Amino acid sequence: MPDSLINLIIFSTATILGLIIVGAIVIFFIRDTTQKKHTILRNYPIIGRLRYFFETQGKYFRQYFFTGDRDEMPFNRATRSWIYKNAKNMESTVGFGSTYDLREPGALIFVNAAFPILEEDQLPTPSLSIGEGYCDQPFLAQSIINISGMSYGAISAPAVRALSLGAAKAGCWLSTGEGGLAPFHLEGECDIIMQIGTAKYGIRDERGKFSAARAREIAQSVKAFEIKLSQGAKPGKGGMLPACKVSPEIAAIRGIPPWQDSISPNRHHDIGNIEELLDQIAFIRELTGRPVGVKTAIGGWHFINELCDAILRRGPEYAPDFLTIDGGEGGSGAAPQALIDYAGLPIIEALPRVVDALIESGLRQRIRVVAAGKLVTSAKCAWALCAGADFVNTARGFMFSLGCIQAMRCHLNTCPTGITTNNSRLQRGLVVEEKYLRVANYAINVNHEIGMIAHSCGLRHARELRREHIRIVETAGKSIALNMLHPYPEIRNQRSN
Repeated sequence: MPDSLINLIIFSTATILGLIIVGAIVIFFIRDTTQKKHTILRNYPIIGRLRYFFETQGKYFRQYFFTGDRDEMPFNRATRSWIYKNAKNMESTVGFGSTYDLREPGALIFVNAAFPILEEDQLPTPSLSIGEGYCDQPFLAQSIINISGMSYGAISAPAVRALSLGAAKAGCWLSTGEGGLAPFHLEGECDIIMQIGTAKYGIRDERGKFSAARAREIAQSVKAFEIKLSQGAKPGKGGMLPACKVSPEIAAIRGIPPWQDSISPNRHHDIGNIEELLDQIAFIRELTGRPVGVKTAIGGWHFINELCDAILRRGPEYAPDFLTIDGGEGGSGAAPQALIDYAGLPIIEALPRVVDALIESGLRQRIRVVAAGKLVTSAKCAWALCAGADFVNTARGFMFSLGCIQAMRCHLNTCPTGITTNNSRLQRGLVVEEKYLRVANYAINVNHEIGMIAHSCGLRHARELRREHIRIVETAGKSIALNMLHPYPEIRNQRSN
């Protein structure tokens, strides 16, 4: 090809591109100067768009270039890196000292023993039975850390499959979330907790009411049921799955029309008070033979106190077999910022008070306690055990183990790691055969490190952790033992359980 022809093609192409660019600038200039919504664009057309670009991209630049390892929210780089290492089964040893600031109020300090437990005296963490003596098929739970509710639809099919297979390998349970029981939950044959949300997804009839027949059917595949009153991310508001995620398959699982926004009520229509809650618990337990628990965020002390009083009045057979206490720190579900920031007590305050109410009422041995709310590290899980929890649930910890990079796009269907999207091209990046091993590694390593902390405190296993084994920093140079900050209450009712 002659040089003159090549030059002509290059010149023509450059001219066309130039005209396109100039045309685009003219179009944006006219659009910006005539629109009425944005003052900056109206006064500074074209250039003003840079502000919105950098405002949108700023959190990504901060994440990688500007913030320190311990600075970022909701999870800092040090925490994410720790989870990634555990999920990949990499050595988590660090050198030259900790970057964890022990001067910050709220910092955790475990009370190490002068003479820690010898390896030959250490014991495996005991399993705990849920519902024993009160239902036909109690659930023996093995793992301290477990997978919190994430609905199929909110997260992708490959993500659910990897969680199911990983949970089976690690021996932890998997909550379905309020979106119902999907075939992918069953793929790994792990222990499953069926969550009953306010819309009764997956367990409803054609009118949207609770279906007893469906509950009996599901009971053959799950270990327990959990009535969800609220979650920490948005207490007082129902969930919403955008229409773009409601595929015919997801719609069939939930029992709703496809390609329409899936909006759940802000509370159960058939549960409007404590008495109705206890009636529903007893009904579902009798119907299915499985343990039945309750998940809720805590806003004050009236609910838990009234719950305990009602159980004492009616009898322990009406009690929930477990309580999942969700902190107001927000969770994997997207929510209005007014609620995700300001509604609900944080788990560090809610958990001890709930446990205290159970102790005071003499119900602590009857009801198992599950803690949730940014408890993604072994230290936070060990704190929860010290405060009185029996188990810990986490969603975002396991999302990180799947490869989540905290892109904050969970609700946009554009998750770059394929976890919270139904875009098949993005889902392709999540290889189940690889990721399920990381899910299992994360759970196994967290359980191991919780035990390691307990051994450092001079205990044989993690379930011996108590409030006296941890201190909370109040100010620089001063900490207080958790049993002094939250003293153990006395039992005010000796009624037998």
